[in-house]
Amino acid sequence: MSRYEIRNVTRPQPKTTKQGDMAVHGTAKKLIKGATGDWEVVIGMEVHAQVTSKSKLFSGASTEFGGPPNSHVSLVDAAMPGMLPVINEECVRQAIRTGLGLKAKINFKSVFDRKNYFYPDLPQGYQISQYKSPVVGEGAVTVDLEGGDSVTIGIERLHLEQDAGKSLHDRHPTYSYVDLNRSGVALMEIVSKPDLRSAEEAKAFIEARGGRVNSSVSKKTDFVLAGAEAGSKLTKAQELGVRILDEMEFLKMCG
Repeated sequence: MSRYEIRNVTRPQPKTTKQGDMAVHGTAKKLIKGATGDWEVVIGMEVHAQVTSKSKLFSGASTEFGGPPNSHVSLVDAAMPGMLPVINEECVRQAIRTGLGLKAKINFKSVFDRKNYFYPDLPQGYQISQYKSPVVGEGAVTVDLEGGDSVTIGIERLHLEQDAGKSLHDRHPTYSYVDLNRSGVALMEIVSKPDLRSAEEAKAFIEARGGRVNSSVSKKTDFVLAGAEAGSKLTKAQELGVRILDEMEFLKMCG
């Protein structure tokens, strides 16, 4: 998920390059000519990464990929009455390692919250996530760009949450089926600050191929981006189901 904003830069903008700020954008502004003035692209990213763990975030059910439908489902995952979640210590440890790789603040107190919504593959009727008190706070990561340039992107937060199950719509002409094997698998949601200024930077942030992101994060923890097939640590944006729009293409879509 991304937050994509086109900002009219004819209006004064507050300076964000003060010494000591977590997010300092080191490249020149990339402006788009418009009928009423120049415009600047402003992008923030939310990256969902699946924590590599043997069991789920709040249950002992297996996270192994490829099992028969609904074969890796505990009573907690199925939301049976009276079942209480128990946190997976290894998932917390992985989140902290990732936070250290992002040079982020590790919060000594973090709180889990209920995010209530109804969906067929969410049997609890809510997702256990984190809102005001995530496990990891602000940080920064440097991403290498093509041509030898680099940009520092601020990290707003990293929190842990449950994944949902999977709805299957191609098994019956009039019914949908639900597979809860994925329900309750641990996810890390990594939220950036709106420091990205082009489609190329957003693409590099997602891919992080061979750059400082890999050296500072991936060697400290182990995760795959959510939605990946088992055994694949994704590096290409198109493999994530993410389409990075060219700025002019985005403007045309907006009319």
